[in-house]
Amino acid sequence: MAKKVSAKARAAARKQRDKWKLKRWYTIRAPRHPWDFKRIGETLGESDEHIIGRVYEMTQQEFDGNFSKMHVVMRFRVTECVGQDALTTFIGHHHQTDHTRRQIRRYRGKVDDVIDVVTTDGYLVRMKPLIITQQRVQTSVKQDMRTRTRDIIIAFCAKNTYSDVQRALLDGKLEEEIEKGVKSIYPVRSVAIRKSQLLQEGVVASDGPTLDEIHAQEERQAAELKAKKAAALAAAMAEEEADGDGEDAEDGDAEQEVAEAEPAAEPAATEDEAPAEEAAPAEDASADYDSMTVAELKELLKAAGKPVSGKKADLIARLNE
Repeated sequence: MAKKVSAKARAAARKQRDKWKLKRWYTIRAPRHPWDFKRIGETLGESDEHIIGRVYEMTQQEFDGNFSKMHVVMRFRVTECVGQDALTTFIGHHHQTDHTRRQIRRYRGKVDDVIDVVTTDGYLVRMKPLIITQQRVQTSVKQDMRTRTRDIIIAFCAKNTYSDVQRALLDGKLEEEIEKGVKSIYPVRSVAIRKSQLLQEGVVASDGPTLDEIHAQEERQAAELKAKKAAALAAAMAEEEADGDGEDAEDGDAEQEVAEAEPAAEPAATEDEAPAEEAAPAEDASADYDSMTVAELKELLKAAGKPVSGKKADLIARLNE
């Protein structure tokens, strides 16, 4: 037998709150430097405490539209919530595993390393470069290329801030410098920073646009876009109305031209006038017959079903009958 549910249990079930109704949407924004709080996504949470610490991943193609970087995965961690905005910090990136495997072949050399660097503003970052050579190389050559790569990365990060390092990682500037430095040792096929990881944060810069300024800018852009759409819609409607008026005017002109081209209906001839009109063409026809040749007269007689024998005068007389 089924158990009976007590009244207290039913009351407790009714009092349970729907957690989904308590949740709200947060706008995930990229760091202030170097992306000026760019909107990158949305997430759902009950409160700020549930949002802080979340890691949001997206491809670089989704971030900046660069199709050639669709294999690069960017990682952001939410560090602060301001109203409905979830502010993040860039904590690193990595290349998708299948893309890295496609770069490595049997008769190519692979040079990789793990390097920890410190930027000018005190951020500790771990980088993992990957160099693919045209052919297999000796271990001593790999060691020389690894040493040159390490020196280039450490020197670059020691002269730049963390925001500059982020740009260099994503736009390929740091990879280009590494390629220039190691290609004199041995020809390379490709150079990539296949992974980066933020180990420790440093000094947070306070310059740049504020979140309120970004909100105002987004509102202005939305208003401008709305105004452009309204103007385009009004122009399209005006063009359609103009086309319709033009077609109506063309139809009216065409009807007027047809009316002018059609001759006015002549009054019907009376019985007395009809014989006179018929007699006149007979005289004109006889005069015309005289100017025709015998062959032409015979053609007319054939058409009328009359004999075609005889002289020209006989033919004309026969046509006048």
